[in-house]
Amino acid sequence: MFDLSEKTWSEFFIKDLFITEIYKNKLQIPTGAYINKKNLQGGLIPRITVTSQNNGIDSFCISNNKNFRTFTNFISVSFLGTIFYHPYTASIDMKVHCLQLKDRALNQYLSLFLISEIKKSIENASYGNQLSSTDLPNKKIMLPVDNNGDPDYEYMEKYIEKIATSKRQEYLGYCTNSIKFGGGVQLSVDYSNNTIWKEFYIGGDSGIFDIYSGKRLTNANMDSGTIPFIGATDSNNGITNWIKTTNKTLDKNVLGVNYNGSVVESFYHPYNCIFSDDVKRLHLKYGKENQFVYLFLSTAIKQQKIKFSYGYKFNQNRMNRQIILLPVDDFGNPDYSFMENYIKSIMVKKYNSYISYCNKQISCL
Repeated sequence: MFDLSEKTWSEFFIKDLFITEIYKNKLQIPTGAYINKKNLQGGLIPRITVTSQNNGIDSFCISNNKNFRTFTNFISVSFLGTIFYHPYTASIDMKVHCLQLKDRALNQYLSLFLISEIKKSIENASYGNQLSSTDLPNKKIMLPVDNNGDPDYEYMEKYIEKIATSKRQEYLGYCTNSIKFGGGVQLSVDYSNNTIWKEFYIGGDSGIFDIYSGKRLTNANMDSGTIPFIGATDSNNGITNWIKTTNKTLDKNVLGVNYNGSVVESFYHPYNCIFSDDVKRLHLKYGKENQFVYLFLSTAIKQQKIKFSYGYKFNQNRMNRQIILLPVDDFGNPDYSFMENYIKSIMVKKYNSYISYCNKQISCL
């Protein structure tokens, strides 16, 4: 039933589908207005800006300013082409436009379908090619239509709903398997004042890690492939590219720690990957080298981030001398079993909450 190729599609102007208004004798999509931040007080209303992060939300506020416009259940489109759905009441900033259908209310599934098609129409929006509130109404989008040639909103909604349901079921399976991997039950771990902590060097002769260097690899020497390339970033688990070029840094089940760039950021890599010369590879000398222990140790290392910066790098000498605090066993050694069980406990708790949320979403369909 839900094969997009089976449907007839037609082209529509945005102004024919969405609510417009007249401003200075020009037809436009409703838009926000500039308000100085000193006139915005802390509150509960999301403020939508041109940011591409956090669903467009820059802050939560309230204001008595006359330009403080709010809308409910709408799609926001910025002059740079960022686009999000907001089922809640929100205020929009200058150069953010509000799309609401003329003849029906939006919902999550319908909005996601419409957003995917609107994006195709405004993909060239940028600082050099800004999308104004008078440009947007004249943009065209392609939509599936019913027998009368009107947008088939029911079909669009059901299409996305089917995908969402399938993805939820897939994720539920992933959560269930992850809980089994974590031991199947939420462990009771005493993370209190009774836990004894001790200082340990990261590297060097008396440190807990063996530290290995990455290797410089320029874009010109990279061939596109499927192996993750780990760079000095603070996002995407440190992955900055996908390559097929290999070298002596090929490694897995390892902790990557940035000494340059986003200094001290640390990520665990269970898969084979290649490391930039800006990232150190850390392997435990003794103890359990597994996901749970490394996630605990990664957090302990990142606690030192405040000390370092781009101008004061986390080089190997400093890394060797850096001290971190870790829980210890009865013999004063790092308690890797405690670390593992503590992370497992958090993981199982989180996955159980995700399962509960997904089940509630499915029951509402």
